[in-house]
Amino acid sequence: MQCPKCSSPMEPIELLSSLSQRCTQCKGLWLTMGENRLLKAEAERIDTGDAQVGERYNHVDRIKCPVCFDRQLVRMVDAQQPHIWFESCSNCFGRFYDAGEFRDYADHTLRDFFLDLDAPERV
Repeated sequence: MQCPKCSSPMEPIELLSSLSQRCTQCKGLWLTMGENRLLKAEAERIDTGDAQVGERYNHVDRIKCPVCFDRQLVRMVDAQQPHIWFESCSNCFGRFYDAGEFRDYADHTLRDFFLDLDAPERV
């Protein structure tokens, strides 16, 4: 599997029976359907990338699904934390999180409240 953001190879995340993948370069995460909820408690172990690198890649958001290939990913905003932008496939329901985003998604804190107040609209 190739990373939809930087085109580098993806590697399996060796955790439980996860089918998810991590980019070897930008450290973005591809989580299969529902694994964002199942793996939330393991976010620190899974999302090992630099959040600043992830922030730079966050603006690369017109990407294709690494599983369905020809399907454009839908640009999403987390309803509970609108400062978190991710991409999702409308066919296989996988999700792509840039480095640092999954850790942020899993750890909803008071800091997130203030980030959400200043979150730009995703256009």
